[in-house]
Amino acid sequence: MDAFYAAVEVRENPALAGRPLIIGHKGPRGVVSTCSYEARPSGVRSAMPSVVAMRLCPEAIWLRGRMGLYAEVSRRIRLLFDEITPVVEPLSIDEAFLDLTGVVPDLREGAAAARRLKETIRGRERLTASVGVAPTKFLAKVASDLEKPDGLVVFPLEDVRARLWPLPVERLWGVGPRTAARLHLLGLRAIGDLVHAGEERLAGVLGPGAARHLLSLARGEDPRAVVPDRESKSISEERTYAADLRDRDQIEAELLDRSEGVARALRREGLTARTVRIKVRTGDFVTWTRALTLPAPTFLTEEIYAAARALFDTRIRLRGKGARLLGVGVSGLGPRDAGQLDLFADPVLLRAARAASATDALAERYGGGVITRARLLKSVRVDRGGRPR
Repeated sequence: MDAFYAAVEVRENPALAGRPLIIGHKGPRGVVSTCSYEARPSGVRSAMPSVVAMRLCPEAIWLRGRMGLYAEVSRRIRLLFDEITPVVEPLSIDEAFLDLTGVVPDLREGAAAARRLKETIRGRERLTASVGVAPTKFLAKVASDLEKPDGLVVFPLEDVRARLWPLPVERLWGVGPRTAARLHLLGLRAIGDLVHAGEERLAGVLGPGAARHLLSLARGEDPRAVVPDRESKSISEERTYAADLRDRDQIEAELLDRSEGVARALRREGLTARTVRIKVRTGDFVTWTRALTLPAPTFLTEEIYAAARALFDTRIRLRGKGARLLGVGVSGLGPRDAGQLDLFADPVLLRAARAASATDALAERYGGGVITRARLLKSVRVDRGGRPR
């Protein structure tokens, strides 16, 4: 997806269109999650410290981001992938590999399928995607980045010399800043330079395994298959805050919000969890992780939050420090039986399960932000007639 978080925000508020937009936490501790294409000519990039982005693009509009909304849009887009092929390997919330082997006969028909997918995403979600079509995962990934935004690039093996070799070595999987620095010291800056240098020379600097790996990619070779979803082992959600949280009510509200997100993810995937864990980090980067195993598996916010709050109360000692990061996660996942509601003997939990089912149905139909818990609402100012303003 093209600048996914920013694109969703522009879709929700068209007044943002054409303006530099940064999604992230503004301030000395903040980091850029993503930015619109209008902000990128200034040098703003994902994972950049916010203070740097603020200096590079002072006119940018900043939004904190709405992960619940982005996750819901991502889920709907993923369903569109499933309409094309059952072999889908998600890489992140906004990127995936699709294997069209057996669905289309060649790259030309693959490009036609990609074009239809792009049109479907645009029609149903009012968002643009860039797609690379190639015989290997690596070349497909490279192709998808060549003509962003709204690109569609076909990359056959015979184009490797002309189109891949001129690209910087950083485009190769496995070449991070340190490896790139080593290669630059040898005068190797383009991918083609590695091919001409040969395996023996590269092995002397990087080792034989890394040398073979990079040269294979440089030739467009990548034998890895597209691997469909692996079974989830854990689900978690965490937030880092621009200012340390010290107020107890605010900390509890954040734990509730994280628990809600995790519980919704469980229900969306048809899972239950047996173990709840929390993660707490203070401003001086001291980090605690604590876990609690429940008497019975659950998918309810109420039970996950109760465990998270109990862990915080009994096993975390901030000693006057504030919380820089709070996270809630679950593990010990298993399938939820069709009759799960009947397993809740406690009438309070039974009502909670029914309420969760109703709110999930509303969120599915109208979007994740249509309903929330009263405790998570921000304060609302009202006029004299009692109407919000």
